[in-house]
Amino acid sequence: MEFFNKVGKMAIGSRLRMLTETMVEDAARIYKLYDIDFQPKWFPVFYVLQDGGEFTITSIAREIGHSHPSVSKIIAEMVKSGFVTEKKDKTDGRRNMVSLSAKGIEVGKKIQDQYADVTNAVEELLAQANHDLWKAIEEWEYLLEQKSLLRRVQAHQKIRESNKVHIVPYEPQYTQAFKALNEEWISKYFVMEEADYKALDNADSYIINNDGHILVALYNNEPVGVCALLKMNDPDYDYELAKMAVSPKAQGKNIGFLLGQAIIEKAKALGADKLYLESNTILKPAISLYHKLGFVKIAGRPSPYERANIQMELELK
Repeated sequence: MEFFNKVGKMAIGSRLRMLTETMVEDAARIYKLYDIDFQPKWFPVFYVLQDGGEFTITSIAREIGHSHPSVSKIIAEMVKSGFVTEKKDKTDGRRNMVSLSAKGIEVGKKIQDQYADVTNAVEELLAQANHDLWKAIEEWEYLLEQKSLLRRVQAHQKIRESNKVHIVPYEPQYTQAFKALNEEWISKYFVMEEADYKALDNADSYIINNDGHILVALYNNEPVGVCALLKMNDPDYDYELAKMAVSPKAQGKNIGFLLGQAIIEKAKALGADKLYLESNTILKPAISLYHKLGFVKIAGRPSPYERANIQMELELK
């Protein structure tokens, strides 16, 4: 226990596994105590079959929450030990039907005293404990079903990594990064178009000198993300959010969202009322990001890009 006190909660998996191993070892001894030649891992399947009748492996797996291969393996072991019989379904020869054998039925009668004694022993443990482990397990299972431990760790990783990201205004030293980051994603999914070359080959004259703005995301002082505000001569929109790109090696650090938030705040500071953007629906992460930033889909506007098949807008006031 000293090790777990030292390591802390990040060793929860190892500690639960140790507790499980202790319980399984005791369970094996308990079966021997009642003179039953039985493996603890068989219990969920055996308990379902005790209801009588025939079951498919799929229905058993669904009932106990195990995978089909796992149940199939357990059934094979139980058949070999004589507890279970397996035969083809009369109405569907592709399915195997499983039921208790005569030996299994006999053990089912014999095991009732063990069930009663184990239940009482567990109830005694729960009564002696300060915390109800049974209810805690049920609560953890529910919480992990809503959001797995993996997803929770990923969220905290994203928060920690995002603290290393700094959004800075464009400077001439970032010209090459602005072009390279955009060329990378455009060439991956589409082909570069004339409008791309205008913006990427002439960032200063095409964007900055036309009252536009570019923000750069730095991660460990390396430019890994960019996003631009293009000034629009349009009665409905003040700026177009364009040329957002994040390096694949820096994805998963919330950089796109941080860039989007920063560019929106820049537009607000400039007094903009409404932003416009164009994209393509095959870019699902990007579309999801725009929705997260508050953009909504619109239709009916012409585009200089052949690849654009969705237009979106964001009300700022």
